[in-house]
Amino acid sequence: CTLDSEVALRVGGDFFFDPQPGDSPVNLVLIAGGVGINPLFSILLHIADLHGYQEGKGNAYKMGTVKLYYSAKNTSELLFKKNILGLMNAFPGKITCRFHVTQQSSQICKELQPHVTGK
Repeated sequence: CTLDSEVALRVGGDFFFDPQPGDSPVNLVLIAGGVGINPLFSILLHIADLHGYQEGKGNAYKMGTVKLYYSAKNTSELLFKKNILGLMNAFPGKITCRFHVTQQSSQICKELQPHVTGK
């Protein structure tokens, strides 16, 4: 998003992301805290599958970018972090993530350091 962009927010409840062939591409911003990552991780996996399908089969699905912002007390509470890093590596520039930790007391591992903000 940029300054003055229009965004739609959805908090809680039933939600899903199911684009259809021919839909205009959309850019998603996913925001999660703690175990709230679970449904968003499912969406992220679905998007990765669609990106893989797009690259392998042509242009039926036009995918935008996904930015995930995920917060937890410390890096040990960041669920699926290795999977998320793997998706970012598999789809550079298409899937990105910023982790935020609020109560980190130990050193952050090298693999996560470039993607972590907070204490």
